[in-house]
Amino acid sequence: MKFQLLLGSLFSQMKGRHWWIGILLWFVLVAPAQASVILRVAIERNVNQAKVGSSTTATVKDSTGRSLGQLPAMSSFYAQAVPGGVALDKWQSGLFWIEPTGKGFVYIGDRWYRGRTLVLPTEKGLTVVNWVDLEEYLYSVIGGEMDSSWPQEALKAQAIAARTFALYEREKQRNRNPVYDLGASPDRWQIYKGVISESPNTYTAVDTTAGQVLTYNNKIILSVFHACSGGHTENVEDVWGSKEPYLRAVQDYDQNISECNWVKTFSPAEISSRISGVGNVRDVVAEAFSPFRSVKALKIIGDQGTKVLQGEDVRTALRLKSTRFSVNKGANGSFVLQGLGYGHGLGMSQWGAYNLAQRGANHLQILGHYYQGVSLTPIQPK
Repeated sequence: MKFQLLLGSLFSQMKGRHWWIGILLWFVLVAPAQASVILRVAIERNVNQAKVGSSTTATVKDSTGRSLGQLPAMSSFYAQAVPGGVALDKWQSGLFWIEPTGKGFVYIGDRWYRGRTLVLPTEKGLTVVNWVDLEEYLYSVIGGEMDSSWPQEALKAQAIAARTFALYEREKQRNRNPVYDLGASPDRWQIYKGVISESPNTYTAVDTTAGQVLTYNNKIILSVFHACSGGHTENVEDVWGSKEPYLRAVQDYDQNISECNWVKTFSPAEISSRISGVGNVRDVVAEAFSPFRSVKALKIIGDQGTKVLQGEDVRTALRLKSTRFSVNKGANGSFVLQGLGYGHGLGMSQWGAYNLAQRGANHLQILGHYYQGVSLTPIQPK
């Protein structure tokens, strides 16, 4: 209690441009110990310039590891793409490392992150990569993917699923991408906001499951997850075509969530603008369904042609929450899509995990429900 009062008093004294001091001090005081597996997370990709900095004095190094000098604490600088490499403050090099002293954080774009920063040129500009310990990365991801006030068993399930997904992506990129393992954009990767989404609850969820991943036949699984399925998850082959024995359709427990029930109305012109090659849209017909009524094929009929969207293309082309919907005619020739779910509907439903935890399920029961036949395995060093 005294500790909380001390922090409250401290924050009340932080005003104006010094607000960040309180936040950084809070993370230094309560953050647990580090892990050993390093992830390379692309925060900025193919940009002309990027804002970087450090909460403590940082050493700047070139591609050989030679120290070029130091950046002062709490100052921002723009790294810029130049012919032959990168320019940063008074230096120019093929690439730059920014390494904080002590327990400092790095600043990239508009957020603070743990670890260190690599700035390097790519074909279309600069890419800025955060090299960070896996477990510390998860401190942030859990708070980005779930509300940190949710039941601890749901947060633990998310920690194991997110750790597994990160290592699956890391392994997949091993021979494909020499620069980074995964990125920070939530449409393709996990939600990684840096230290701002960390909290004591995310520390607990990560630390109590440290080093644990999900495997099937001794291989790390593709542990995808989504916000909510609307009552039933899907078999992976009905969404992405490929078949995985552990991503099977199961009953879900998220029907009571308002964001899982949605309605979206399109005018014919709106659909025409998003679906090329059909001209003026005359009709929209759901042609094929999964066993659990997600749309697998959507026919768009126009005066210049017909196009059939398959699988996830249905959701991305029309920017829908899910593919579980019905199509009805509305006023003035509009099309009304009424749906359930939010996301691809594969693997763990986050709202389902929340409700299961509220009912008393532990994190292993939650994971075993959504990922069929998997094992909980310690990370194998490579």
